[in-house]
Amino acid sequence: MKISLLIPAAGQGVRLGLGVPKALARVRGKTLLEWVLARFPSVDEVLVALPPGTRAPGAGARFLAGGRTRQESVHRLLREASGDIVLVHDAARPFVVREVVERVLRAAQESGAAVPAIPVPDTLVEGENRYGRVLDRARLRLVQTPQGFFRELLLKAHDAARAEGRSATDDAQLVRALGHPVTLVAGDRRMFKVTYPEDLALLAALLQTETDQGA
Repeated sequence: MKISLLIPAAGQGVRLGLGVPKALARVRGKTLLEWVLARFPSVDEVLVALPPGTRAPGAGARFLAGGRTRQESVHRLLREASGDIVLVHDAARPFVVREVVERVLRAAQESGAAVPAIPVPDTLVEGENRYGRVLDRARLRLVQTPQGFFRELLLKAHDAARAEGRSATDDAQLVRALGHPVTLVAGDRRMFKVTYPEDLALLAALLQTETDQGA
């Protein structure tokens, strides 16, 4: 099976407050996008959606103009991809763990749709200014990327969402809306999403720890 890696990286990263697209934020001399490309296991093709007019380093990747939303960017990438299986991975998760990618890929090849997820470690409550109803964290999971799918299945899910005017925060929601089950596999807490300025420091520490352990 041919495998395509799709990276929607057109987000502006407003919450990071750096004045550059999030994928181009630098940690230890590399952009988040470069870290993803450097750490991701080998695939047959890599397509990246960037803000229109943006250039980025990335050997072996094909760059496209992204859409106004993540969903629109993924749809554009899907239409250009040629793989039987697509792995959709956010540039905001630069600490790629090979074992997680392999688990997702195996499950996607078997079931057509698979995503990594981790248990919720904290107490969860509803509310803004007041402590509200406590949610049962044992029933909840934090969903990560890469998410793996049969390309034709995910394209069908995106086309249906566009036709019906539906939006979602990840691709698995769109596939599930078709009635197709999505397999959960074990994720990894190190594959956290870089969202706030302090997350860059956490990423730098993780990368340094890995370097120290490999020395």
